[in-house]
Amino acid sequence: MRVAVDSTTLAAVAYDEARELLQLEFCSRAVYLYFGVPLAVYQALLDAPSTGRYFNRAIRGRYPYRPLADWNAVPLSTAFRSKCDQ
Repeated sequence: MRVAVDSTTLAAVAYDEARELLQLEFCSRAVYLYFGVPLAVYQALLDAPSTGRYFNRAIRGRYPYRPLADWNAVPLSTAFRSKCDQ
């Protein structure tokens, strides 16, 4: 499920627990898929006072990733307008 986040860095996140895949859409519209991300890291990202700071501290550079052409490249999401559009 795609979740909008209130952040100046991230627009939305989605997580597939069975495959430990974390999908992040940045406010720049860049979308990345991170592999091997534990559920606890995803939950901590959602609970963090600053999702951007948490991403930089706990995710960036710690998990393998690949850029995606767009949000729908991997079926983890549903469409909506993000907070970055406002």
